[in-house]
Amino acid sequence: MLPPLNALRAFDAAARFESASRAAEALHVTHGAVSRQIRQLEETLGTQLFERVGRGLRLTQAGHELATATRHHLGGLARVCSELTRRDARAPFVLSCPGSFLARWCIPRLGALKQSLPELELHLTASDEADTLRPGIDGVLRFQMPPFKETERQETRVLGKERIGPVLRPDTAWLPNETPPSPAVLLDLPLLHTRSRSQAWPDWCARQSLPSDQLHYAQGFEHLNYLLEATLVGLGVGIAPDYLVEEDLRSKRLIAPWGFVETQACLTLTLPEAGRARGRHPYADALSAWLAQELAAAPHAGQ
Repeated sequence: MLPPLNALRAFDAAARFESASRAAEALHVTHGAVSRQIRQLEETLGTQLFERVGRGLRLTQAGHELATATRHHLGGLARVCSELTRRDARAPFVLSCPGSFLARWCIPRLGALKQSLPELELHLTASDEADTLRPGIDGVLRFQMPPFKETERQETRVLGKERIGPVLRPDTAWLPNETPPSPAVLLDLPLLHTRSRSQAWPDWCARQSLPSDQLHYAQGFEHLNYLLEATLVGLGVGIAPDYLVEEDLRSKRLIAPWGFVETQACLTLTLPEAGRARGRHPYADALSAWLAQELAAAPHAGQ
């Protein structure tokens, strides 16, 4: 007969932390409750599971054997319960996307999404990590270059092509009076850049037949969102995908005199493969279709 589940959970936590106090914090119970559960478990099994070392705990040989089993089986139970929860349409859809895309494209459209899919509860999380699904994430939205990484456990859908272009404040005194201004003007202007898209300016210049080795790089930033904020306060000329500056262009906070050019990158949505044990959220297909529709309907300056 199996020991009580609460006793096994208390033991598992104490084994991981080698401390009854830290186990109690993790389980949100008292130190005394963890100690009692472990003592009862030892009495039930008829063997000692821990050695008391100062204020900590050390697993005995029997404890090591039990810890290996509880870690495997309790972890499996947690994963299955999480997967079953995600099959419920009432569970939140957790979407991971870059912080810049979250702030500048997703958030302004949450109202429209609620109108289109009123039953969907969307949780957005910012991440600039690789496009792999992690436990607790139902979908990953990313700009990435083909070929896209496909596995037997996930599917990657192309939602739209990436288009990039230079943007700057409309009240700048840098631009000549000619309309439209020649792209060569940029060779004399302070260009803002970011590590996350180090090839953005050289790629754009190559499409304009401009020598990228003559560009004047000004301030650099870790993330694209910071670059766009610097562009908005007039520190220089930024470069970004048109999806991220739609609202700024519409409100005339920024202008894009040279338009946008299509790159090889795409905006993709990575989902768990349908029919796998992990499961796919019931609203995954509906959200994917809505995202693709919104992206296709967006105005693309310079196209």
